[in-house]
Amino acid sequence: MSGPTPDTVEARAPIEAKAQLIDFLASGSKPKEDWRLGTEHEKFPFLTDTLQPVPYEGPRSIRALLEGLRDRFGWAGVYEGSNIIALADAHGIGSISREPGGQFELSGAPLRTVHDTCEEVHEHLDQVREVGDALGIGFLGLGASPTWSRGQTPVMPKGRYKIMAPYMDKVGKYGRDMMFRTCTVQVNLDFGSEADMVKKLRVSLALQPVATALFANSPFLDGKPNGYLSFRSEVWRDTDNARAGMLPFVFEPGFGFERYVDYALDVPMYFVIRDGKFIDTAGESFRAFLRGELPQLPGEKPVLKDWSDHITTIFPEVRLKTYLEMRGCDSGPWRRLCALPALFVGLLYDQNSLDAAWDLVKDWSAAERQALRDAVPRQGLKATIRGRTVQQVAKDVLKLSRAGLIARAEHGCRGKTEAAFLDVLDETVATGKTAAENLLALYNGPWGGDITRVFRDYAY
Repeated sequence: MSGPTPDTVEARAPIEAKAQLIDFLASGSKPKEDWRLGTEHEKFPFLTDTLQPVPYEGPRSIRALLEGLRDRFGWAGVYEGSNIIALADAHGIGSISREPGGQFELSGAPLRTVHDTCEEVHEHLDQVREVGDALGIGFLGLGASPTWSRGQTPVMPKGRYKIMAPYMDKVGKYGRDMMFRTCTVQVNLDFGSEADMVKKLRVSLALQPVATALFANSPFLDGKPNGYLSFRSEVWRDTDNARAGMLPFVFEPGFGFERYVDYALDVPMYFVIRDGKFIDTAGESFRAFLRGELPQLPGEKPVLKDWSDHITTIFPEVRLKTYLEMRGCDSGPWRRLCALPALFVGLLYDQNSLDAAWDLVKDWSAAERQALRDAVPRQGLKATIRGRTVQQVAKDVLKLSRAGLIARAEHGCRGKTEAAFLDVLDETVATGKTAAENLLALYNGPWGGDITRVFRDYAY
């Protein structure tokens, strides 16, 4: 479900009217029997002897990891010039890529059940460990790199990154931290119609801060506690507010595909790709591009592939493409990677749970939703909305999700339903302690302030 739109004849069709942009989003509508889930997760590779980040080149490198996975497990290499930048499977679904600072990402295939996606995660981690072990490379699942400074973090070769990084410096404080020092886990989910999309987007946006708290796992930066439970979430509050945030217009009457298109048209561009090369259009208007007035390509109008690329450069808490992407959570250990798709599949893919979740959040105002989002990075489960803690709200949310997963009646090993994947989140709510708080307790206790212990105790 992830990745750019393939460069097909259809994708090269010129855009003659805004209706084509609306139709592109609407084309994601599917009957319920065709709904799938795609899980993406990132992790930090590190050199096991020095605990330093992994460079792109060299015998122990990101290139070597990608080439090792290609040669050992049959992935197909994806190249930009002579650089291998990603891997794709033989069927064109699912991919492995590296983020700007070398973060290793699995973009999962569209699968039918949480059991399936969890098996995929397990197989992926087995593969990267096998190749990584031979190279002396380990993998750490946290929301932010715990010890490496920006200067220590390698920069991966890719045309897109050369454009994004300097532009980020102009529009926010944390853009380079977002690019080079954070990792996320997200799930991508389908919708059945415009009305179904609207309800799912509203529910998932309102509850994204609750999910952020449940998955908070980035309390360290530059070798010490950073004052947050989810520093990765805090980063998004000051990265580029023209393309991030809680999208209050989604909750306004009349919202639908067209209103999202209007929003996306006003998000400044980053680039256009021509002949495999990135053309820097940072800060330019896609509306001007539609009129053939883009300064870098005078007289040329966009094609659908340009629109598809543009909407991948928008980073709200939940993103609409031809499916919905839940973007609010820190990466973490194996159990939590499977818990995230379970949480939102249970809430959004069962109509009773979706309706009940909407009833839970529909009276929250835009100001209340924003205040909750602003409080959660530091306060986690202790943040409040309408006199209730996130811990209390999360208990209700997990109950609804569990009911939805049980109703789906998808059974895996030992006959358990997908609801079993929520157990780790129930433990978090029961204790009131996030993964970040557990890490801080170790840091201040058994680890004796030695933050490098996280590489030993929390690596995959």
